[in-house]
Amino acid sequence: MNHLPLALVASAAALLAPLPALAQSDAEIAAARDAALTGDRVAWDIAEGLTTEVGPRMAGTEAEARARAWAKARLDQLGFSNVRIEPYMMKTWVRGVETAEIVSPFPQKMMVAALGNSSSTGPGGITAAIAYFPTFADLVAAPAGSLDGKIAYLSHDMHPTQDGSGYSFAGPVRWVGAGIAASKGAIATVIKSVGTDRHRNPHAGGTTFRDGVEPTPAGALSIPDAENLERMLARGKPVKMHLTLTPKWLGQTESGNVIADLPGSDPAAGMIVIACHLDSWDLGTGAIDDASGCGIITAAAKQVMAAGGTRRTIRLLWAGAEEVGVFGGAAYAEAHGEDKHVLAMESDFGADRVWKVDFNLADGALKDRIAQALAPLGISRGTDRAGGGADVGAIIAAQDLAVIDLAQDGLKYFDLHHTPDDTLDKIDPAQLRQNVAAWTATLMILGNAPGELAPQPAKAE
Repeated sequence: MNHLPLALVASAAALLAPLPALAQSDAEIAAARDAALTGDRVAWDIAEGLTTEVGPRMAGTEAEARARAWAKARLDQLGFSNVRIEPYMMKTWVRGVETAEIVSPFPQKMMVAALGNSSSTGPGGITAAIAYFPTFADLVAAPAGSLDGKIAYLSHDMHPTQDGSGYSFAGPVRWVGAGIAASKGAIATVIKSVGTDRHRNPHAGGTTFRDGVEPTPAGALSIPDAENLERMLARGKPVKMHLTLTPKWLGQTESGNVIADLPGSDPAAGMIVIACHLDSWDLGTGAIDDASGCGIITAAAKQVMAAGGTRRTIRLLWAGAEEVGVFGGAAYAEAHGEDKHVLAMESDFGADRVWKVDFNLADGALKDRIAQALAPLGISRGTDRAGGGADVGAIIAAQDLAVIDLAQDGLKYFDLHHTPDDTLDKIDPAQLRQNVAAWTATLMILGNAPGELAPQPAKAE
């Protein structure tokens, strides 16, 4: 065998080595942003395909398994690398029969949906007097034992907000209200749905019971029915309800995350993880929550791919079982806690336009550049510290990552959230493309930014 000179071997190796991705200029980033704004189809195709070909995707069920297979096939088709399903086991709850009826003094039916983790009334249901709590604070203040034998009814006064803060205000009624009522003797709980619509649709969602409190039946009334119940109660007569909820536990079943990579040219630069969640509640088809989010992050990564990639790897996390306990995010952090992540982002607040960007990023010049690239899309620079989302929360906490939030307009989100109205027709294609454009510009800048991506230093107490 003839031996080539070492210098020639070195030259040949250099020619064959992968070329580092070049940092795109502001003009190139603007061009990619504007191309996404006017021409992207990937985000819509994902939202349309997932809701049409799979539909509702309750965590741990056969439908969620079909969604994982669908997602892997689509991500492979789009040209991403290392596409795989990472399964894990979880305890799975499914709904059954759901009816609510006022039996006295004003007999009429009401629309109700069981809350996740609710126990069953049994097929015959239960009948009991209503104990009314206008606010969560009223329930907390109720004496121990004061609800013995009663059905607790919990209300709230949630209003639409652009930043979604109304959910934080009203959410405890659903998140922990049934458990508190049970601890004070209630045999069941119904709540005014945590939402802002006026449709006769109950809002699904999970509730929790602390250790030592036996789970009880728990359901959400549609907002018009809840308001009707409040008018009945205001007449000063005892109100009795017959409630039938027959959910059940399936035991341990399989869920899983779907993961794909857009490899960077410099493995030492670390990776940016971008997330959505694949599962949904089962009343609608999960279009805004969160098929649109999966469409947005994937379309943006595809735009970055088309522009030549970046120095940093971009990892897509389509998380499973977010709605019922963020099991996918926890499983991801456990499986990938040793991987070098540098920044996390998530899209899980519908499909309306991005209106502001918030940062948890130390590099001031980089924040300025991102804000300037987003300004032509009508996106302002916010002042809140970015927190990420549920599915990236565990990995952010484990590795103290930098975070960017592209905040979507939430004024209509809780009209649709967890309801039968969460369907494809609620997505505005132009607003969806604006999201993709914002994500595209942000990822292109972050992916090739020099130096390290680090979070802001914690403020001194």
